[in-house]
Amino acid sequence: MTWQPGPRASRRTAPPVLLLLAATLLALLPALSVLAAPGARAADGDPAVSLSKKEAGKGGEITVSGSGWRAEALLMLLICGQSTPERGVVGGTNACANADGRAVTTDEKGAFSKKLPVTEPPKPCPCVVHVATVTGEQALADAVFTVAGHPTADLPKQTGGGKLAVLATTRLEGDSSLLTWFGAPPARRLVFTVGNLGSAPVKDPVFEIGTAHGVYAPQWEERQWRGTVAPGAKARIKLPVELSAGAHGDYQVSLRYGQKVLAEQPWGVGRPWGVTLFWVLLCLVVPAAVFRIGMAVVDKVRPRPAGSHRTRTPATRRRPKRRGRTGASAGQNATTTPGAPTEATTNAATAPGATTDATTAVLPWFTPDSAPSENRPRPTTKGQA
Repeated sequence: MTWQPGPRASRRTAPPVLLLLAATLLALLPALSVLAAPGARAADGDPAVSLSKKEAGKGGEITVSGSGWRAEALLMLLICGQSTPERGVVGGTNACANADGRAVTTDEKGAFSKKLPVTEPPKPCPCVVHVATVTGEQALADAVFTVAGHPTADLPKQTGGGKLAVLATTRLEGDSSLLTWFGAPPARRLVFTVGNLGSAPVKDPVFEIGTAHGVYAPQWEERQWRGTVAPGAKARIKLPVELSAGAHGDYQVSLRYGQKVLAEQPWGVGRPWGVTLFWVLLCLVVPAAVFRIGMAVVDKVRPRPAGSHRTRTPATRRRPKRRGRTGASAGQNATTTPGAPTEATTNAATAPGATTDATTAVLPWFTPDSAPSENRPRPTTKGQA
């Protein structure tokens, strides 16, 4: 037998080569995963905002760009006064030009670019371009901006020692009106009691009221309460809550101050049965009206058979009764028997061409023998020749 070292040598060197290839693949897996998802790194960083201009006057226009936001998120762009990126928007969006804001949706990588008109905010500068999410998880970013010609004032003193907390359970006050039964927006007042647990007073706090229906995220609206809560004091606060027209079902009302949710309150809204009743009546009345109109049209246009038309005869006027000229004739008319002839029969008898027999026949109180006649001899009296 001859010895062939080739195959054995190859079998001995095969395991080290396989191990080297496996180690190389394991080292390349993280890089492959990053290449497969190029937009993942954009969402890991903090949201950022950049401006095409740092200063512009009223009536101008700037381009706002951003990156690092959540993919396909709805954002709101506002120019706000009395704000800085460090302290944020002091006093909430009441210091912003809300009427001239713009909305934008980020792309799959979390970036956007949108033109924003330059307007003067209701509060004096320092100003910022405020960008915040509208729905979903809250995220915001501010960029320094100067509105040329707008007044400037110092920021209010920061009192970071105040801290509000809800001391009692919240409740909803108010009743639905008759208009709500027909689809008007349901409205209530959220009543709660807060206490200042900090060492500084809280003046004119700005709360946020959120309403959520089902599995949807709450829609937040700012509500500012006018007043001051001293350290260690408490205050009873009432904030309006309103839903959209025709809303019904189970809702969740949330109260938020700053970034902390203070309380939640369920709200069951009844169905507007007046709207349902209106549609039911509409579905009954309209078909009935259409049916009646259709039947009238069919009766008007349908062909009629020959001879079905009736000729109308004019109504016969009733002649007034003739009054007797003498007392005798009046007595005769008053003492007529039930079998007396009518006026129409008398007229027919006295018409031209009528015979004497017909006249005698219609006068039962005269007989042929008793009727006066010229040829009949007059009776003679006794003693006359």
